[in-house]
Amino acid sequence: MASDSSPASVPATAATVTTAVPARLDRLPWSRWHWMIVIGLGTVWILDGLEVTIVGNVAGRLAEEGSGLDITAAQVTGIAAALYVAGACTGALFFGWLTDRYGRKKLFMVTLAVYLGATAMTALSFESWWFFLFRFLTGFGIGGEYAAINSAIDELIPSLYRGRVDLIINGSYWLGAIGGALLSVVLLDTAIFPADLGWRLSFALGVVLGLVILLVRRHVPESPRWQFIHGKEEDAEALVSSVEREIEQEKGEPLPPPAGEITIHQRKSIGFGLIAKTVFGRYPRRAFLGLSLFIGQAFLYNAVTFGFGTILITFFDVPTGHTGYYFAVIAAGNFLGPLLLGKLFDTLGRRIMISSTYLISGVLLFVTAWQFDRGSLTATSMTAWWCVVLFFASAGASSAYLTVSEIFPMETRAMAIAFFYALGTAAGGISGPLIFADLTESGVVGDTALAFRIGAALMCAAGVVAAFLAVKAERRSLEDIAEPLSVAKPTATVGSA
Repeated sequence: MASDSSPASVPATAATVTTAVPARLDRLPWSRWHWMIVIGLGTVWILDGLEVTIVGNVAGRLAEEGSGLDITAAQVTGIAAALYVAGACTGALFFGWLTDRYGRKKLFMVTLAVYLGATAMTALSFESWWFFLFRFLTGFGIGGEYAAINSAIDELIPSLYRGRVDLIINGSYWLGAIGGALLSVVLLDTAIFPADLGWRLSFALGVVLGLVILLVRRHVPESPRWQFIHGKEEDAEALVSSVEREIEQEKGEPLPPPAGEITIHQRKSIGFGLIAKTVFGRYPRRAFLGLSLFIGQAFLYNAVTFGFGTILITFFDVPTGHTGYYFAVIAAGNFLGPLLLGKLFDTLGRRIMISSTYLISGVLLFVTAWQFDRGSLTATSMTAWWCVVLFFASAGASSAYLTVSEIFPMETRAMAIAFFYALGTAAGGISGPLIFADLTESGVVGDTALAFRIGAALMCAAGVVAAFLAVKAERRSLEDIAEPLSVAKPTATVGSA
C-alpha cells in the first residue's frame, strides 16, 4: 500500500464489511457496459468545450454594435472568462463535498442540471451584468461536474484501462470545441442570422444537446466503491453481480476470479479536517504534484486559448466570423493528443508520460512565442504551431485530472479533485484571463508573447515536478495506490502491482 503513515482512525461504532468489489471491477474485460459509462459521463465535456469555444469566438461579435449587449471584447475574454472559472472553482468545492457525502450519481445529475439552466439564461442576456452572472453560474455547474464525473470514471473503469479512458474522456472537451468553432462560423454570419440572434442560438443549442445527455446519463450507475464504504454494501454487490452476468453473456465465457478482498469500517461521511490532514499530512509530495500540474495547465488554457480568437483579429486581421475555422484546427490537435497518447499512460507509465507531455509542450510554446515576437508567423502558421503545442499539452492537462483522482484515498477523492482543480485553476485560470486580456488589448506583440512565455514556463516547471514526484499508478488498483482511510487491516493482495 502507498502510504506515508498509518491509516486514519475510524469511528468505534462503524460497521465492518469485507468485500471483493474493487478487485471484481478491476478484472472486468472491456465491454458494452463500459462504453455506456464513457458515453454517459464523457459527453458533458463536449458541451463544456462547445460552451467555452463559442464564448471565445463570439467575443468580437458581442462587442459590435447591434449585438444586444453593451460589452467589450476584453470584458468577454477577461471578466466573463474569469467569472466562469471562479464559478467553476466554487462549484467544484461545493459539489465535491456533496459528492463524497451523497454519492457520485446524484451529484453528476444535479450539476448537469445547474449547468444547463445557467447556459439557457446566458442565451437570454439583455445586460452585461446578466451575462456575467450566468457565466459564473454556468461555471459553478461545470466545476461540480469535474469532481463527480472524474470520481465515477476512476471507480468504475478497470485499472488496465483507467489512464487512457480518463484522458480521452477529459480530452473529449475538444470535440465540443471543434463543434463550437465551426458552429460559430455559421451563427455569426450576419447574412444568415441577425447580429443579436446568432450568438444566442449558440448557447441555446448547447442546452438542447445537454438535455439529450441528461437522458443518457440516467442509466449510469452509482460507484460500487462509494456504496460499500457508505453502508450500501448490498447495493454494491447486486450491481457488480449484474454487471458480471451481463459481461459473461456478452463474452461467452466465465470471468477470472478476483485478486482478493478488502475489509473496511463503513462511514457515512468524512470531515474537512480529516481530508486536509490526509491530503497534506499523509501525502504532501502528492499534494505538491497535483497543485503544480493544475497551475501549469490552467494558466496555459484559461489564459491563452480563451483569447485565441482575439489574437487572430488583433494581430492577423482575421475577420470575426472566420476565427472559428482556425480554432477548429487547434481543437483537433487538442483532441488527438489524449486520443493517440492515452494508451501510453497505461503502458509506458504515468511518470514518463506526464513529465514529457508537460515539458515538450512548454518548450514548443517558448519557440512559438519567439517566432511570434519576431514577426515570423502568419495566422496559418501560428495556428499550426499551436496545434502541435496543444497536441502534447492536452494530454498533459488531462493527466492532471487523472492524477489527483487516483492518488488519494477513496473517501477524499471528489474533494481532492475539487480542491486541486479550484486552487490550481484559481491561480492560473482567474488571474490568467484577466492578465492576458490586458496584454492582448494593448495590441503590442511583445505583451502577448510575454503571456505565452509565462504559460510555457509554468508548463515546464510542472513537467520537472512530475519527473520526480509522479506516482507509478499504471495498471494498479485504486486501493493499492492509496489505502482507504476506512481500511480495517492491511490487504496487500488487492490489485497489487
